[in-house]
Amino acid sequence: MPTPLTDLLSSDAFATMRRQAREQLLAARNPAGHWTGRLSSSALSTATAINALRLADEVAISRNEPPQFTSEIRRGCGWLLSTQLADGSWGDTTSSPGNLSTTLLAWSSLAAVAERKSLTQVELAAAVERAARRITDWTGGLSVTAIATALATAYGRDQTFQVPILTHVLLANRFGDYRQASAWRAVPPLPFELAALPQNWFRLVDMQVVSYALPALIAIGQVRHTFCRTGGPVGWLRHATRRKTLKVLQAIQPANGGFLEATPLTSFVMMSLVAMGLDQHPVSRLAASFLAGAARPDGSWPIDTNLATWNTTTAVAALGAGGNIAASLSTDDRRLIRDWLLAQQWRTVHPATAATPGGWAWTDLPGGVPDTDDTSGVVAALATLESDSTARSTKAVAAAEDGLAWLATLANRDGGLPTFCRGWGRLPFDTSCPDITAHFLRAAAAWPLAYARHHKTVRAAQRYLRRTQRGDGSWEPLWFGNQHHPTQANPTYGTAKVVLATQDARAAGWLIAAQAADGGIGAGPGIPATIEETALAIEALAEVAGHTQDRQLATRASEAIARGLGWLLEATASGTTFPATPIGLYFAKLWYSESLYPISFTVAACERTATLQQAT
Repeated sequence: MPTPLTDLLSSDAFATMRRQAREQLLAARNPAGHWTGRLSSSALSTATAINALRLADEVAISRNEPPQFTSEIRRGCGWLLSTQLADGSWGDTTSSPGNLSTTLLAWSSLAAVAERKSLTQVELAAAVERAARRITDWTGGLSVTAIATALATAYGRDQTFQVPILTHVLLANRFGDYRQASAWRAVPPLPFELAALPQNWFRLVDMQVVSYALPALIAIGQVRHTFCRTGGPVGWLRHATRRKTLKVLQAIQPANGGFLEATPLTSFVMMSLVAMGLDQHPVSRLAASFLAGAARPDGSWPIDTNLATWNTTTAVAALGAGGNIAASLSTDDRRLIRDWLLAQQWRTVHPATAATPGGWAWTDLPGGVPDTDDTSGVVAALATLESDSTARSTKAVAAAEDGLAWLATLANRDGGLPTFCRGWGRLPFDTSCPDITAHFLRAAAAWPLAYARHHKTVRAAQRYLRRTQRGDGSWEPLWFGNQHHPTQANPTYGTAKVVLATQDARAAGWLIAAQAADGGIGAGPGIPATIEETALAIEALAEVAGHTQDRQLATRASEAIARGLGWLLEATASGTTFPATPIGLYFAKLWYSESLYPISFTVAACERTATLQQAT
């Protein structure tokens, strides 16, 4: 007797959703034949860019020179005014609840602009007042002490973001004249002098910021030292290393000026240098050019320029999830994507992180940094793109082997893999992560010979996943979260990614239990469902249903898949509409959505689930 899932998979409704979702994904390719995507606009990015450009313009005006960025600042302010929430706050995206960090940045930028006589035509006073009231609700006041205390409570030991926020607010003159030493005493000094050390020493010292935040460490550390010098031997050392660390900053700046392709990081660096009187420094000038070029027509800035490599490998994985990528991409299309991916591999030591050759970054732009998740994604994608070839290309094989060897060198002592560097310290992005580790396992499994070559790393990664599985059977990821989850975590994403690599039965049971009665799945039981999370869970459960020997589990998984597909049919209007949800996290838990995630994840769910029909 046919099961409900069998009936659904053979229905016109499923076939239509599968076809239309796949068509949408294919249509989203750029003219070069791969995927770029579109990140959500960010109030946080917009606020930081406004502040950096405003400072540069004010320096120009003080020299009787014409300001260069009036139009970008005015448009950015207009966008912030249009996206302020009713309570006076801003969230990281226009679909996010308000938070203290973003509201502080937007409030201080708008307030500083409101004081510029050349921009008084922008109606800002009311918005600034509403924001000030909301901040006071959170912090108890607008003093530097109240705000610094609130930020320290929010971020704890990790100074990666709390110090830049305080610096931004200071440089917007919200605590008085930023040139006065008294305003800086609540800002923790960053040890920028450490940047003068060889990079392979960084893991030996107690860094207070994550590995990729070196530009902010140097620039913000220096601007505080400029106006509030530390005394004694430490102060002397900092003064003595200023010139050398500025040279380090210049050496690690990408050719287009954008550190990590990130507007906030680039803005923090630029505003710090400009405040120090270094507005004509090459780093400042390049950063200004990047920020001006990154502004969108509506006046906003995204959190990062693009995730082209990540989106391309995610799309390839989705189209190939059923084992027949040739049904979606022609031989020429696959070759085009393969060659583009091969061209993105880092063949030199990366100047910012000293990463050895062999890895891939999330983007094809100069500010990208090789990382484990994207390297795993490309290695797996190269295998998928040539899955129907009688012989894989020599270049693809060599690149994949180099990529896997690169990944193996990053494995931490606990067996897991971090994001960028083999731990500089104990901060999140340098420590091991379950979903990133699982992604490595899938990449290694796609290349059997290389899998055998790295068997020790593979076994250690498997042990790491077993040790880090939570008591309820789930895993939590690092770079993804859910705004409705009590701790803003996203165990659905983390668990689904590990299940795809391990087919873990207990984890599959957790995904089934997370499903709501209507078939949708959020970040856990009782949390509102999203297209992204529902599709991720369906794909993982389809992997389990197709391979488990436990017939009871296979039945439960199949029933959950059928309910989930029914929910997706309605939520995507049969594969025609894909509203994106902010489930992505940037550094320091900054939320973003990506337009391609719901499409790619839905295609992956449909393609992998379709294999169950073939098996039947």
